Amino acid sequence: MAAASDAFLRHLQHKNLSPNTLAGYRRDLDKLQQLADAELLTDVRTLDEMRLRSWLAQLHRGGLSPKTLQRWLSAVRTLLRFCVREGWLSANVAEGLRAPKAARTLPKLLDVDAAAQYVQSPLDTNTKTDTDTDTDDDLLALRDSAILELFYSSGLRLSELTGLNWEDIDLKGGEVRVTGKGNKTRLLPVGRHACRALADWRRNAPASIADARGSSPVFTSARGRRLGNRAIQQRLAHWARAGGAEQRVHPHMLRHSFASHMLESSGDLRAVQELLGHADISTTQIYTHLDFQHLSRVYDKAHPRAQHDED
Repeated sequence: MAAASDAFLRHLQHKNLSPNTLAGYRRDLDKLQQLADAELLTDVRTLDEMRLRSWLAQLHRGGLSPKTLQRWLSAVRTLLRFCVREGWLSANVAEGLRAPKAARTLPKLLDVDAAAQYVQSPLDTNTKTDTDTDTDDDLLALRDSAILELFYSSGLRLSELTGLNWEDIDLKGGEVRVTGKGNKTRLLPVGRHACRALADWRRNAPASIADARGSSPVFTSARGRRLGNRAIQQRLAHWARAGGAEQRVHPHMLRHSFASHMLESSGDLRAVQELLGHADISTTQIYTHLDFQHLSRVYDKAHPRAQHDED
């Protein structure tokens, strides 16, 4: 079993998966190996559906969440599918198993007014008076304004934004080319506020340090080095605090806000799917629930048959 897992992980390393995805597979297969070791099982051919079902129940009793169990079962199912393809197994005994369903939580987002106020916050709250730090503060405000505007304008993932190079952006045409999950590239519109913020940042940005391919990163530190995911998360949290926001703001919240506001205005789920880069429209459909929540609140307030009688 250990040899099959090792061969499978080596196979995954050639599929251009992210380091986090590979690490997740490794953790889940380590858990499978631990369960097998506890029962002195060494051969992957000894696995059967009843045994896997028992282990699934054991992990559930141990406190693992439905979402974690779904991921574990998916890893086991994919491992056994690989073993069938290699001729080591005649059938995938995990195909018929189902993990407990996880409650679907709706993503948090900003309403339209709060989103507009938040993306403007770097320029509105940058009011320091210390002469020695004015230049640096102004520069960071320009950069962070461009970051927030682009997040909300185009619904980018965090990794898509940190990976941007100047050659990916057409300010005159109002477009940005991003590379998302699975190395898939898509072309997105950029709003006029985001274009203006990006142009301001480009005129004032320090000389960027090119990467190994000679590409010039868009968002850099004051020394010209490409910003990483963590640095941008910290800047978003900073502006939420500076603006007195009642909730923590993170990059995915701006992506959720973009998607919900687009769907609420257009009603075009397919277009929102394309903009977000979702491979499956079922992933995008969560925003129909968000939109329905908004409609429900309007209905409860406005419809005479929905209003509760006062005591």
